[in-house]
Amino acid sequence: MHRIAACSLIVTAALSVSLSAQQTGTYGQMGQAVQLPASGRTLQTSGTVNSQQTTSPVTSTSVLQPSVTVTGNYQGSVPGTPIPAGPVRLSLPDAVKRGLQTNLGIVTSGVSSSIVRAQRAQALSQLFPQITASIGATETQINLAAYGLNTLGTATGGTFPSIVGPFQYVQAQGNLNWNALSVTNVRNYQTANTVDHASRLSERDSRELVVLAVGGTYLQVLSASARIDAQRVQVKYAQATYDRANTQLSAGTNTRVDLTRSLVQLQSEQERLLALEGDYQQQKIAFARLIGLPQDAEVIFTEQLGSSGLQPVEEADALRAALEHRWDLQSAEAQMRAAEQTVSSARSERLPSLSFNGYYGAMGPRPTESHGVFVASGTLSIPVFDGGKISADVQQARATLRQRQAEYEDQKAKVEQDVRNALIQLRTALGQVRLAESNRQYARETLTQVKDRFDAGVTNTVEVVQAQQQEAAAENDYISGLYALNLARLTLARAIGDAETELSSLFPGEKH
Repeated sequence: MHRIAACSLIVTAALSVSLSAQQTGTYGQMGQAVQLPASGRTLQTSGTVNSQQTTSPVTSTSVLQPSVTVTGNYQGSVPGTPIPAGPVRLSLPDAVKRGLQTNLGIVTSGVSSSIVRAQRAQALSQLFPQITASIGATETQINLAAYGLNTLGTATGGTFPSIVGPFQYVQAQGNLNWNALSVTNVRNYQTANTVDHASRLSERDSRELVVLAVGGTYLQVLSASARIDAQRVQVKYAQATYDRANTQLSAGTNTRVDLTRSLVQLQSEQERLLALEGDYQQQKIAFARLIGLPQDAEVIFTEQLGSSGLQPVEEADALRAALEHRWDLQSAEAQMRAAEQTVSSARSERLPSLSFNGYYGAMGPRPTESHGVFVASGTLSIPVFDGGKISADVQQARATLRQRQAEYEDQKAKVEQDVRNALIQLRTALGQVRLAESNRQYARETLTQVKDRFDAGVTNTVEVVQAQQQEAAAENDYISGLYALNLARLTLARAIGDAETELSSLFPGEKH
């Protein structure tokens, strides 16, 4: 009887050892705080869209002109909806609508938000039990001597084989692993939820940047087209002056130097026209890239630069609206809250946690001879000593929080700066348009009088060329003023955070 009992003990122990790998759970697993990146700005889509002042290479003045600078992902796009063959008529709202669908900044922002939502789902999954099912068949042979069990035979005065088996068994079971009470996991989910909210706000801000990028580039193309039209008029003026000088030379009422001077002016105007046309074509290609159009598409821009319909904007009202509506500021605030929750999550690692583990199934040498087997356990895990890990986690979370707080305060200052700069640009552009419109009228009157004097033989081509250059400069200044005014309106809408919603009222298809 002793030998039978000992043999049974040996086989039971051997079976327990051989099956342990398949019937174990994770016991006493402690939750760990998920740390955030040091900077919340790493969650935003790369690239910027800014309105800034630059010296225009195509104007005859040295006045700084506003321009839109697009960098990073906002420069590109994915292919959009196929367009019909032939010219494409494109209004500004239509262009922005297409840009919001195809611009790479929007696409990348959406992908980033999807990744954050997936991380939120992962954090949520830690709050639910993990259940798996398995079915298996095993054939095994055990060397009892490897486990030190052959000494039992000596102790009982008998002899037992050191090799057991081979033998077979089948099993089907369900496994459960559940951290039922983990404050750290709960706070990790709260943090992930806040980060997801911040990501959605950043995605909304990306739409504002696309509106500014597409709208500003559209205005640049319109400005370039208007300069080409104005330059063609200058070429026509220079050609008429050259023809008149040639006629006067043939009649003996003029000198060759006047003819040569007028020819130089004509060729100079033609050269400027070629440069403007080349710049216009390049801007159209850049614009097509922004909104996912084929770069060889023939686009007809239906809008024109205008200066009507402008409502006065109070600085205090604009600043208040920006602090309420700017999506990037709200995103920075949400990221700051997420960092605060991470500190709380790291601190909660010191709290006990309760987990349940186990399995239930059927096991036997054959499916028809199986019997129910189960293990159920509950574990209360209490941190005692971790070598300073939790303190390090808290310290890292606090450092991230300080960085997020600094970024939020900096973002508030940036929003205020954007609004103030946009208002300055708007006031400056309004003054430029008024003066340029008056100056353009005087320059045209001067040119008409000088041409009359030249036709009457009272003056030479020097005065005509000077008058033409003044008229060209006045026309370019007027076009630049209209462009600056429209861009300032769009930039102010972006600074306040309403560019997408205010677009139709900002540019209702004005003509001039």
